[in-house]
Amino acid sequence: MTVVMATSKPKYSSPVFTRPILIIVGGYGSGKSEVSVNLARTLVARQTDPVAIADLDIVNPYFRSREAEKALEQMGVHTINPKGGHYYADLPIILPEIKGSVQRHDGTVILDVGGDDVGARILSSLGKSFEPGTFELLLVHNANRPFTADVDGTLDIMAKIEAACKLSFTGIVSNTHLLEHTDSKTVLDGLEKAKEVANRRDLPVVFLSATKDVIKKIDARKLTVPVLELERNLLKPWERPKLGKDQFKI
Repeated sequence: MTVVMATSKPKYSSPVFTRPILIIVGGYGSGKSEVSVNLARTLVARQTDPVAIADLDIVNPYFRSREAEKALEQMGVHTINPKGGHYYADLPIILPEIKGSVQRHDGTVILDVGGDDVGARILSSLGKSFEPGTFELLLVHNANRPFTADVDGTLDIMAKIEAACKLSFTGIVSNTHLLEHTDSKTVLDGLEKAKEVANRRDLPVVFLSATKDVIKKIDARKLTVPVLELERNLLKPWERPKLGKDQFKI
């Protein structure tokens, strides 16, 4: 199965994936869940194969891809989340549907996974479901977070995650941000640090992600890797009552 993504604008390219399983891993504050949700939105709009997203984050209860479930389903993304009383539980739950989606390869399945070794350990329960050559294991890198602020710290985190999930990373996603204070310098400085990490591990920077407002202010010649434009989908807990539980900007 091949997933081909068209370019979003002539000035830079969008990510291209040929493997059916995309495992997105990132620590607290990396923006991992936003990247996962936006990747699902982008893929479902640009390919005919089905797209599914599964929330496997048992570490961070504040920003979870399952919070955008209703909006994603309306766009055609199949969401796989615990139901009923387990919906908000911090439990290492692997639904049979997740294992089936990973094994079938009948489209693209995105796994949104908690970013430290504790969160990534849940992947080891899928065992041999991850056949060689069928998955991407991508680290969402935010150079403004304490444990990924330098190359050695990031490499240490990556090694611990790999040991916990028994899989090897295949690429880096540069997602350096400062929330609403992010500017073009923030993004470009983060990209250089992500490249340093990638070079040390002999891995590619698969794409850079940032909001549309920031991307349009960057000289396209400096965007040397594919770009995923982000729209904010996940709300902070104290923002949800204002807009309603099921209202998201997608």
